Amino acid sequence: MIFDKFRRLTDYERKIIANVRDYGCHITSVASAIDEEWEPPFSYSTGFIATVGQPEVIVFGLDGKLCASMINMLLDMCRDGLMLADGIEIEDLLDGHRVVAREVTSDRIIREHFNSAIWYEKRRTGRMLDRALQLVWPGAMEGLFPWDEGCSDEVRDFQPALYERSMIS
Repeated sequence: MIFDKFRRLTDYERKIIANVRDYGCHITSVASAIDEEWEPPFSYSTGFIATVGQPEVIVFGLDGKLCASMINMLLDMCRDGLMLADGIEIEDLLDGHRVVAREVTSDRIIREHFNSAIWYEKRRTGRMLDRALQLVWPGAMEGLFPWDEGCSDEVRDFQPALYERSMIS
């Protein structure tokens, strides 16, 4: 199917465009129904590329409101000059814990995880979304990241690695 930039936009697509224009990004939160077997909840940005020239971001395994707060705070940090890159540690997104940004491999930038961001970038530039970062958080009790020895299975299970594991783990 050829991308049709001039087709009529849906209400949701108009909302994405308006949120990026008015707030700097749109945040999509995805969670499965209680009775569904599915992966953990996640939230991702749309508009970081257009607003601050930075990759889109995704966070797994946390409440949608918390993820939205993290993404909005990160957007503000980028507006203030933070340059996102693979492996950087970011303070102040999670109370008392640092978060590490990890580069999502290109084969994992898929509609299942970045649908609105892929649509927006294609509509805006005619190109596919080619960069994204996963914000990875440590376990609250031990402070260990999924790649750390001794990290709990729960912390690992709630954050599927969209990044290249061999770089850290």
